[in-house]
Amino acid sequence: MSAADAFVVFTPSGRRGRFPAGTTVLEAARRLGVDLDSVCGGRGICGRCQIEVSEGEHAKHGIVSRAGSLTAPSPVEEAYAADRGLGAGRRLGCTAAVLADVVVDVPAESQVHRQVVRKDAEARSIAIDPAVRLHYVEVAQPDLGTATGDLTRLREALAAEWGLRDLACDPHVLPTLQRTLRAGGFRVTVAVHDGAAITGVRAGFHDLAYGIAFDVGSTTVAGHLCDLSTGDVLASAGAMNPQIRFGEDLMSRVSYVMMNPGSEKELTRAVRGCLAKLTAELANDAGVDRDDVLEVTLVGNPVMHHLLLGLDPTELGGAPFALAIDEAVRLPARELGLPVHAGARAYVLPCIAGHVGADTAGVILAEGPHLSDKVELVVDVGTNAEIVLGNRERLLAASSPTGPAFEGAQISCGQRAAPGAIERVRIDPATLEPRFRVIGCDAWSDEPGFAGTAVTGICGSGIVEVVAELLLAGILTADGTIDGALAARTPRIVADGRTFSYVLSETEPQIAVTQNDIRQIQLAKAALHAGCTLLLERYGVEHVDRIRLAGAFGAHIDPVHALVLGLVPDCEPDRVTSAGN
Repeated sequence: MSAADAFVVFTPSGRRGRFPAGTTVLEAARRLGVDLDSVCGGRGICGRCQIEVSEGEHAKHGIVSRAGSLTAPSPVEEAYAADRGLGAGRRLGCTAAVLADVVVDVPAESQVHRQVVRKDAEARSIAIDPAVRLHYVEVAQPDLGTATGDLTRLREALAAEWGLRDLACDPHVLPTLQRTLRAGGFRVTVAVHDGAAITGVRAGFHDLAYGIAFDVGSTTVAGHLCDLSTGDVLASAGAMNPQIRFGEDLMSRVSYVMMNPGSEKELTRAVRGCLAKLTAELANDAGVDRDDVLEVTLVGNPVMHHLLLGLDPTELGGAPFALAIDEAVRLPARELGLPVHAGARAYVLPCIAGHVGADTAGVILAEGPHLSDKVELVVDVGTNAEIVLGNRERLLAASSPTGPAFEGAQISCGQRAAPGAIERVRIDPATLEPRFRVIGCDAWSDEPGFAGTAVTGICGSGIVEVVAELLLAGILTADGTIDGALAARTPRIVADGRTFSYVLSETEPQIAVTQNDIRQIQLAKAALHAGCTLLLERYGVEHVDRIRLAGAFGAHIDPVHALVLGLVPDCEPDRVTSAGN
């Protein structure tokens, strides 16, 4: 480099260096290791490499940066601006070349490892770094003087343009490779997994890549379809786990397999069929082609993890609760029966211990208690509740068999969280009259806009709120009994055999909370509370600095009601927040 070379500074990374005049901004960024995206290989097609010149005097760097420090827009850049538009001051880094000292700002949307801020009680930045990336290349055409095959020339193009070498190639790519190359005029977009394997080839320029994250719960299966380039969640869907017909909780399903050797195949088929349906539903809701789904990530508790992978869960049915595998599992998504791209990979997070699963590993990664100075309690509430306690110095984990009551099962009028399900409840202590809200309607039951709304049952968050409200209103005694003597004050309390029930909604069907429903919540609460208490004792603390409620159910629990029922250790309500699913 000579003193006449242009001094280029990139923000916000702060990386800098000298480059000969005529070096494109994209090339300078790559040499310095700056996060500047590009899918098309610098051809002015994708528009991912947009940058801005930070004009003015930069005393820190001893330079004056001007728009004229870059070359004027080329015909390629002008064509892109005319067809797709460029914001004020924006340039394409692949066509704009440096002429003089310049400070270049790389906007967040142009960064390869861009940050997505999850908007909840506490914002958290997550680096977008998908395992599969798309690379646009121009492949040399065959001629009589060259004996190399199409795959070899494709690899050579990827090495020359993207620095990708020694790439393996999925077998499914080969049968259509030659046809695809010629259909695109030897201009193709290649999907490369983990920088090591060619998993797909599309004719021409293609910049659509999606991924799906699944949480395979004992009662509910949840899925989210994401744009791999932005991290945006484009669609979400959930369904009851069809394995529930083999047993409502984990141990009953393990017992079913124990008593029916080979029956794990039935449970595996059931959950894989559910995942396949959710995949199709997610793609349809988001309006995307399933063939553009290139990556799938799955978590679940150890029993769900084993059954998903076709592993016999029998050893998890008794001490020492041995896992078949405690490592992450990588396999083609098609092997799980998922209707996605033939080269899509599935990644199943590792289980931690016999009854602390991959879902807990996912919660830890998402919430980061291992990065905190404060002692945090993270509770993934579900049929099998997983609990994590600690900070950057030490983490302890445990599981509690809460059963499916928190997800609406084993409750007389319980149902999954769907339109028509009661999710919020308030009871007036003076009149003992209820008001409630159902999923799909913003109005409360005593408001004009509620008229005509169908009420079909109670979901998990609704049953927790109604039990807590019954306790606060004095309808429940300290031992959890519905006080039948209060029937003289309100027609809501009705005899139900030898016990009493509380009528929440007089619609058809009638929605009531029975004494047995209360007992189911008490059992679930006892298991969860015991797990939290044991961890606190083992850790040697009496109080925690923060409590996070995770999981599909935990995401909708009112912290005040959770504290009223004693689901979590006593603390100030503002210390209890939802972590989402």
